[in-house]
Amino acid sequence: MSNKVILITGASRGIGAATALAAAAQGWQVCINYRNRQAEAQALVERITAGGGSANCFAADVGQQDQVQALFQFVDDSFGRLDALVNNAGIIDRSVRIQDMDQQRLERMFQINIVGSFLCAGAAVRRMATSEGGEGGAIVNLSSVASRIGSPGEFIDYAASKGAIDTLTIGLAKELAAEGIRVNAVRPGLIDTDIHADTGDAERPVRLAPSVPMQRTGTPEEVASCILWLLSDQAGYVTGSILDVAGGR
Repeated sequence: MSNKVILITGASRGIGAATALAAAAQGWQVCINYRNRQAEAQALVERITAGGGSANCFAADVGQQDQVQALFQFVDDSFGRLDALVNNAGIIDRSVRIQDMDQQRLERMFQINIVGSFLCAGAAVRRMATSEGGEGGAIVNLSSVASRIGSPGEFIDYAASKGAIDTLTIGLAKELAAEGIRVNAVRPGLIDTDIHADTGDAERPVRLAPSVPMQRTGTPEEVASCILWLLSDQAGYVTGSILDVAGGR
């Protein structure tokens, strides 16, 4: 992997950060995207480079096309190639019922979670597709078990956005199968990250853990290992798949 480059969006914390560390340990050159957590992203870069890896970071809101273009230009200038994209950037919001969701919340949710993934996938394809002069590659999208269960009474808007990611994964995999690009997704369940604080319920993982068949929350590292397997040559005949990482939930 000494010359292969991976871009991970929203990688300053949680699953994205765990994926960046695991990718660097496997020899990937890592580009870490973040939106506003500069200190965390820079600390992650320093941790990777201190361990002998190669990493850099760049601030961009993936829901904005001009910023996505700037992000991918940074990848071009810094690394000279792109071999893998992890569409990890996403947001959640406070747990509310639908009658308390306003247009601003919905537009923000879908702009980042859906539009951002589409924009980044498109930019990656322009660099990796054989029809564009690329050498192929792989994309892994971050979905959620919420897309299956619907998250009633909590955040059905988030669940709906992840349902769109499932559909994107299936359709894009077929669209790009002859272009040398594999597209898959992971669908994490109850993972112990600080994103739960954004729902207004930081203790949500502890409270819901007994409802998981395995009786525990998952770790970001467990999700990261599945992402990296899907990107690896070991998964060379896998495309259009959605892998649940949810402890049986």
